Amino acid sequence: MTCRLIPLLLVALAMSACSDIGVKPWQRGTLARTDMQLDPYPIESHLDDHIYFSKEAASGGRGFGGGGCGCN
Repeated sequence: MTCRLIPLLLVALAMSACSDIGVKPWQRGTLARTDMQLDPYPIESHLDDHIYFSKEAASGGRGFGGGGCGCN
């Protein structure tokens, strides 16, 4: 029984050590700033993507291979 209890306690200890990794309430204002976003200008990026996909006649994300005649 002791052999099963020690790994269980170690796993519980490891899980409790990872329980406070989240963002604190006072840090959320900093992370919500425009310059902290992955895409700071989402509207401009959306318009650029629309123009790109309209000219290339491609669909999907930027990682997709595709193309076309561009006659849309």
